[in-house]
Amino acid sequence: MPCDRLAVSAYSQNLMSEQILLLGKILGLEPFLTSGGPVVTEELFAGRSQWLTLISEVLPRALLAELGLSRILLGTSGGGQFLVVLPGEARGAAEQFLGAAARQMAALSHGHLKLLWSVTENLGDWSVVRKRLNEELQRKRSAPLAGVGAEVFQPFTPQSEPAGSDADRYFSSELGLKVREASVIGWSPEAPAMAMPGAGKHTWAISSNLSLEGITLARHAAPSDDGTTAANTSILAGRAQGRQLWGVLRGDVDHFAVRMRRVQTIEEHVQASVLYKQFFAGELEVLCSMPEFWRKVTILYSGGDDFAVYGSWDALILLARELQRLFHRFTEENLKDFPGPEAKTISMALAVAPEPDAPLAAIYLQAGANLDLAKSSDKDCIYLLGRVLEWKRLADAAELKDNITRMLEEFRGARQFLVQLRGFYQKEIVVGASPDADAAISRLGRFQRRYHRALGSSRDREFQNLRAHLVNEIVGRKAVPQGKPGARVKLRPAGLVAMEWARLASEV
Repeated sequence: MPCDRLAVSAYSQNLMSEQILLLGKILGLEPFLTSGGPVVTEELFAGRSQWLTLISEVLPRALLAELGLSRILLGTSGGGQFLVVLPGEARGAAEQFLGAAARQMAALSHGHLKLLWSVTENLGDWSVVRKRLNEELQRKRSAPLAGVGAEVFQPFTPQSEPAGSDADRYFSSELGLKVREASVIGWSPEAPAMAMPGAGKHTWAISSNLSLEGITLARHAAPSDDGTTAANTSILAGRAQGRQLWGVLRGDVDHFAVRMRRVQTIEEHVQASVLYKQFFAGELEVLCSMPEFWRKVTILYSGGDDFAVYGSWDALILLARELQRLFHRFTEENLKDFPGPEAKTISMALAVAPEPDAPLAAIYLQAGANLDLAKSSDKDCIYLLGRVLEWKRLADAAELKDNITRMLEEFRGARQFLVQLRGFYQKEIVVGASPDADAAISRLGRFQRRYHRALGSSRDREFQNLRAHLVNEIVGRKAVPQGKPGARVKLRPAGLVAMEWARLASEV
């Protein structure tokens, strides 16, 4: 069990008369990922994502290796932060190590990233220790110039970083496909904030499975047509069913921070962190290797409580459903002894690129905005094709989409039917609220009557039942209130998602 393997307190008590905990955190991840505007190519964006994933894994391991300490003193790593146990006398060397890494990290990120760390004695309950660590981090965030020299206050001279800088070449060329194919990741003191595939003073094996000796990393990439490189977004769009578009899917565990604040010991903290990180890394790697996904989906990153992938829009919807199912089973098996719903559900969001050559960074940002909208609206849900749905309603939308697709193939007037029906979703309809709203109610009633008359002209009883079922499920059996001013027309969000889904799947 991870808790047994990483019981750092019990281990270190036997080796050190005084022990300290060091918590490191990297700030500014998203601004750095999307900085640069139009010059951020797919290769550069993917390389930056890989570097952020790797560096929070490599730094704590390199620190322990440089200090000559056991790897078992690594508590948690990944997702932009890490926690290690150190002997008290190693504090000065650790501060010097992290200072050098922080300076190079700021240079590589053009000043967007900041590496902060806090140190405290491992004394008292874990809740007290954690509070001290977080308070010190907060002080450093609130006073970023504390402890720096007078050179900071010299006149500022703006300098523009060229698009083809050494840092950008490192992300685009030295990482990217090399990381996806490498068996080991290396680190050297000459470049304290860089991870190099295949070589270095210290090296660690890469694996999608949990390993004390190696780094857990999800790195699947959909292959190009010739198999020599990773497929770009245009190729991924061409592999989609129907409309040739691609998108970005992002997910985040609901109330993960609350769950972590409630753990009682450092062992529980380590155990929970490792469990979630292993779930995302392991399950994403396995899922993306399945026949329906391996040529359509590429992993951007997997963190301690979140992930991001991009690929063909239709494959991302199916991937989201399957990942949510696996996450639900994972929490039932591993968190059954933890009270409360925190960190037992996951929310996701999909952003579909409006055109195949849209910039990856922009769609990634849009997916993040959609995820924020989903999490502010509800929990345990997904933002999909313009609506926030509970996961159980996504299954209803999938069934409706299949029925609508059948209609589009068999009924020549189905497209017109969908266009008319979508029109009623453009704004909320309230009976008696305004003349426009009353007119909309009247149009909706006429539409239903015309459509039912069309049903009567068909000789295929099964087809009649199918169309009647669609009207009831999309519009609702009592969509038009009878003589009730102020009543709201019940148009189901899953119906709109199903129509958009079917439209994209049927268009060429």
